[in-house]
Amino acid sequence: MTDVLTDRGDAEQLRSRIAAELERTRARTLLLTEAVDDADLVRQHSPLMSPLVWDLAHVGNQEELWLVRDVGGREPVRCDIDDLYDAFKQPRRDRPSLPLLPPAEARAYLATVREKVHDLLDRVAFDSRRLVADGFAFGMIVQHEQQHDETMLATHQLRAGPAVLHAPPPPEPAARVAGEVLVPAGPFVMGTDTDPWALDNERPAHRVQLPAYFIDAAPVTNGAYRDFIAAGGYDDPRWWSEPGWRHRQEVGLSAPMHWRPDGDGWAYQRFGRWDRVRDDEPVVHVCFHEAQAYAAWAGKRLPTEAEWEKAARWDPATGRSRRYPWGDDEPTSAHANLGQRHLRPAPVGAYPAGASPLGVHQLIGDIWEWTATLFRGYPGFAAFPYREYSEVFFGDDYQVLRGGSFGTDGAACRGTFRNWDYPIRRQIFSGFRCARDARPEQAHR
Repeated sequence: MTDVLTDRGDAEQLRSRIAAELERTRARTLLLTEAVDDADLVRQHSPLMSPLVWDLAHVGNQEELWLVRDVGGREPVRCDIDDLYDAFKQPRRDRPSLPLLPPAEARAYLATVREKVHDLLDRVAFDSRRLVADGFAFGMIVQHEQQHDETMLATHQLRAGPAVLHAPPPPEPAARVAGEVLVPAGPFVMGTDTDPWALDNERPAHRVQLPAYFIDAAPVTNGAYRDFIAAGGYDDPRWWSEPGWRHRQEVGLSAPMHWRPDGDGWAYQRFGRWDRVRDDEPVVHVCFHEAQAYAAWAGKRLPTEAEWEKAARWDPATGRSRRYPWGDDEPTSAHANLGQRHLRPAPVGAYPAGASPLGVHQLIGDIWEWTATLFRGYPGFAAFPYREYSEVFFGDDYQVLRGGSFGTDGAACRGTFRNWDYPIRRQIFSGFRCARDARPEQAHR
């Protein structure tokens, strides 16, 4: 969606765009849930994940709560299931034992809710109320469903059995990308006050002053990470933080999740298929502790969240922060690997059109990038429309990830978008790039 909708276009245009986003998002949900049989839908493929059928009904329940009941003021469709699909009341490990809606009933529920939402969309006034201005509540629901679609894609990656998802390979490299980029010292505007669908943790916009630093021009690749493994990086506590080394020993970390030795190299299981690890792809399925250890071994560190965002948004020619590395235009297939278009990260150099003005590549899409920053609210943060979206996660437990992955939709990914997870998590599509401080004599090169 563009930065201003109702001010620069009429309500009918906004309705049309929202309807298209709702339809496109639901098509992805149905693809992920109809690719398997009902037995797979109700099975829990990992204690880290919900059964797919729980996610299916949960997105419908959130749509009912916020759009049908709150925005529309309509009678509930199924108020008897609210507790079953409350993510805070029902831990993932316990969800298979709940009396969940069976697949056919869940699909019928989603269809009924969506019919009422379309009726509401035809009538709603996009007035100054914050929940409906610029279609915010509809955008929030689109993003929520797309986030669960990525979660369901991660569940498919953990699922045992033959491959059921198919997609063409990503493009081959179109540019040579290597080394580091110097980001000069100075302020930049972090966060946003203008993006109509930005969520509460992306707000408010605020100025951040940063010293000069170097950041990798591309994410760390499989080939570079294999060097870390070969050098004994997993066996040397010098490179690991205290909690990282403790976790590495407790669970026996020795390589990225889904890797196994394959002759003189490695193979990687991807959605039911085994492939040889490709050296020029960004490494994926590593936890924060692994990323941090690699960075220490390489003589670097992970970037802070502010450093990541400045590299992704700051335009040195104008001094302004753009919506994406390439500008303010919506991402296309030439800019980034998003939206499950491909079921793997693209090789480094595949998206030169998506590079930032400083020459930093593949900041959006491919892999979520771990940062060194704990998840907190920005100065002046205000929870909206409910504390449970962001505020309850603030603290010392969660690390921030940025940039989105090949499984993230463009509606839920922009230069300001913030993700977070426990530092031990590897089932997500997570990788990283490194940074380092610039010495005084390097700061003005």
